[in-house]
Amino acid sequence: MNKSSAPFLCKDYRVNLMNNKLSIPDERVKEMSAFRNSLIRPELGGIIGTIVVFIIFIFLASDSGMFSSQGVLNWSIVSAQFMIIAVGACLLMIAGEFDLSVGSMIGFAGMLIAIFGVTFGWPMWMAILLTFAICIAIGALNGFICIRTGLPSFIVTLAFLFILRGFTIFLPQTIERKTIIGGIREAAEGDWLGAVFGEKLFMGFFQYLGDLGIISVFSRGTRAGEPIVNGIPMLIVWALILVAFGHILLTKTRFGNWIFASGGDAEAARNSGVPVNKVKILMFMFTAFCATVFATCQVMEFGSAGADRGLLKEFEAIIAVVIGGALLTGGYGSVIGAALGALIFGVVQQGLFFAGVESSLFRVFLGLILLGAVILNTYIRRLITGER
Repeated sequence: MNKSSAPFLCKDYRVNLMNNKLSIPDERVKEMSAFRNSLIRPELGGIIGTIVVFIIFIFLASDSGMFSSQGVLNWSIVSAQFMIIAVGACLLMIAGEFDLSVGSMIGFAGMLIAIFGVTFGWPMWMAILLTFAICIAIGALNGFICIRTGLPSFIVTLAFLFILRGFTIFLPQTIERKTIIGGIREAAEGDWLGAVFGEKLFMGFFQYLGDLGIISVFSRGTRAGEPIVNGIPMLIVWALILVAFGHILLTKTRFGNWIFASGGDAEAARNSGVPVNKVKILMFMFTAFCATVFATCQVMEFGSAGADRGLLKEFEAIIAVVIGGALLTGGYGSVIGAALGALIFGVVQQGLFFAGVESSLFRVFLGLILLGAVILNTYIRRLITGER
């Protein structure tokens, strides 16, 4: 190679004229602008989707009470429900696995609490703790079977979807001759652990606002001094706690790096000393924990457990995670993105109601948002990384 040929190659290659060698620049040390870095963040689809959804419903339902204090509380509660199970599903998907038994786990856990606390008459705190222990053990069993057999988690957890749903119907029919067990709220009255899942926070503050007569700004009551919004449900508190915990675990700890590594390339992670099997089993257990939190808050709110609770929640959790930017192949995702996906769920579901749109169109909107978010995430990732 002569010196005169160097100008034609300098755009793409670095030429060592002294040694007459041609080298390709290392992509790992290539500098990227802050804007390009922001484009490849997994939360991007969730952020854009959230903005679009809010803009749509500001135009469609701004005068319907959707953004009043009661309206905000309504879609916040729905979003919190999705958020709780989306956190567990997100971490598990980043670790490279699925759990299709989440919805059945919700119904199963709620029924166990009802049977232990109402039918058997045990203290509610004991019923709740035993239910958590059983459900987390089932989550560990899911992970153990996947690891030891090498079967896809899709198949294993699909089997447990039917197993748990079957027990959820069989147990109350056998014990109580019915599929709905009530009386949970009465059984949990005065119970310290029941309050952790069923009480409301800042009730005094909201009552104080009502006493001051500021209810026209913050909430509207049925009579003077009695606000409709009388506190923040523990369901919302649990959602925020789990999102914060999941985000910190994933982004600020060594275990978070292990989660990414286990889902990105499990064999390479094992060769690097990452306990991949342990990580995956713990993520199955955490997903079961999140489902049980959801179930406990739900039965405390409704005061009953039903065999049909949790239907399709596993798919809704996965959709929320995918909207939030996670890859179905694992190794990529964000808890914040999953939380935004859950927020989109809640806003769309309640927004259609406030806008007077036929509620059956909820899943149509959801499918469109899912498709748009996946296409956007895929396009931007390929644009930045150069994938085809």
